[in-house]
Amino acid sequence: MAVAGPSGPVMSREDVDRALARLDAEHEAVETSLLALQDHSGRRLLEGAELTGLTKERWAETDAAISALWTHFEAYTAALEDARTLRARRRWPTQTELTRLTELLRGDGVTVTGAAVPDAARSLTGPARLTEQLSLDELLRRMNGWYDQAMETVAAADSVWSALPARIDLLAAETQRVRSLAHSVGVRPGTHPSGDELEHLAGELTALRAQSVSDPLAFWQAQPPPGRPDTARYDQAGRRLEDIRREVEAVLHVRDDAEHRLKRLRDVMSRADRTLTEARAARVEVLSKILASDVPAVSGPASALHEQLAGAEEFARTAQWHRLSPLLDSLEGHADDELLRARDSLTAVTAPLAVRAELRGRLDAYRAKVARLQMAEDPLLIERYDQARRLLWSAPCDLAAAERAVQRYQQAVADLGTPRTPSDRRGPG
Repeated sequence: MAVAGPSGPVMSREDVDRALARLDAEHEAVETSLLALQDHSGRRLLEGAELTGLTKERWAETDAAISALWTHFEAYTAALEDARTLRARRRWPTQTELTRLTELLRGDGVTVTGAAVPDAARSLTGPARLTEQLSLDELLRRMNGWYDQAMETVAAADSVWSALPARIDLLAAETQRVRSLAHSVGVRPGTHPSGDELEHLAGELTALRAQSVSDPLAFWQAQPPPGRPDTARYDQAGRRLEDIRREVEAVLHVRDDAEHRLKRLRDVMSRADRTLTEARAARVEVLSKILASDVPAVSGPASALHEQLAGAEEFARTAQWHRLSPLLDSLEGHADDELLRARDSLTAVTAPLAVRAELRGRLDAYRAKVARLQMAEDPLLIERYDQARRLLWSAPCDLAAAERAVQRYQQAVADLGTPRTPSDRRGPG
């Protein structure tokens, strides 16, 4: 059984050599990690930046942890060097030397000052102490914890700084381009909602960039591991800019297409006015030529539409494209409706003339049929044709009576075109 010491059984020579080899490897790994942390771009940026908010608070804790890391590493290095020196004295160490080596390698033989421990760590171990006695393993556990804390902070900050400010700069530059385009088509603050929105967005992007630089950890999303920059506000700003861009491009399209659309509107409304004029003239003709009391009245031109068209032309002259856009959309629909209304009015007014023309055409067609059948000298047909013709070519024309006369003529033609007996030829008495 091994001799017992203050730290448990005294280590053998082989135990000491294995422990020193392990501790040497751990020491090298810790040193490499600390140097990498020291050279980390995130740490250098945090050290020189004017921090605010959560990042300022976290960096104060992390900076203290990094200082404690180096202090503990120096104590770790010194204790390990003492152990190496003691072991190197002779090939076969004495029992006293083995006891001392056991105390250095396993016992609480490393002294660190309490001031080197960050406040958060001291609070876990009770009241603050001027010095502490720790083992090498305890030193290593502490350093690992502080290193993880430090790397989490500097890596998160560096990740945010790498991801957000440059992207915000690009979005801000695009916002300026859209704003210049918006101003060129009259979309300005105070005159158009998109102009106000652009100004708000530009200000928000400026504030967002400043905060991402001074408080990057406010934009860090730790869950799910390994974490990522929180770009929600940036993404939302990008969507808002895209909505504004579409609105501005719509106004720009109005500017480029305004003359064509205004020309079409003038043409449609002119056709509607001419059609209504024609309908009014046709109504006078119908009332003079057709015996009818149900001819619909014809309204005048749509003065409100003409006033709106004049307003649209004024907007085009003064480059108020953002106001012209909704007005043109409304006018185009109403102008098409007005032309359709005018055409319906003309159709309704001229319907009696169309009926008279159809009856005249039908009468002439049956007269031609009578000539082909060589029945033009038939007294009955002559009588009925003359009666229908007088009614259709008289003014005012009684359409109802004329239609009945044409139907009688048609019936007579049909009857005479059918083979008959001699008694039938005498006709009615």
